[in-house]
Amino acid sequence: MTDRLTRSDARDNRARILDAARVVFSEEGLAAPMREVARHADVGPATLYRHFPTKRDLIGATYAEQRRACRALVRDALADPDPWRGLRRLIEDICELHARSRGFADAFMTAFPEADDFVEERQRTLRAVEDLARRAQRSGHLRSGFVVDDLMLMLMAHQGIQDAPPETRLTASRRFAAYFIEAFRARPEARAPAPLPPAPHLCGP
Repeated sequence: MTDRLTRSDARDNRARILDAARVVFSEEGLAAPMREVARHADVGPATLYRHFPTKRDLIGATYAEQRRACRALVRDALADPDPWRGLRRLIEDICELHARSRGFADAFMTAFPEADDFVEERQRTLRAVEDLARRAQRSGHLRSGFVVDDLMLMLMAHQGIQDAPPETRLTASRRFAAYFIEAFRARPEARAPAPLPPAPHLCGP
């Protein structure tokens, strides 16, 4: 009975630590210290390090679900019989993943050495973009000058979305992605994405 209770406590502590890490990293990015995660989880540092000896271990476990989601997005985009539609959806969905979590965006862009396991994820995505880009260019929908580095430049700029108020972040991300998709299109359309609602911190009463 005692062993079973000990294992149950350990599972609960691990779950609390991961929940806390998602909140802390999403709000503060991967630069947030481990002690802040422990404080938010209401566990001692020894408990945290017993479950996750290094920050790299914690980051990997925290974003395991997002990494699976990223792999599914790439798989679905590659399977789409319309390569331009697949590329558009991949850009939109990656932007949304990044907008939802500052920590995942930092990890994906390898802004911190503790996140170097995410290099493989990023390279897989870039290979998918290269494949989709070649096919979309052959279909006449993607501009001929597009190169895969354009996506990385876009995502680097997209990280600025994290400074937007939380209540407007997803809307801002979708508008941002829409503008870039039009920039990548071989024949841009004449309509702009829907405007953002006024930002409360910028407008008066």
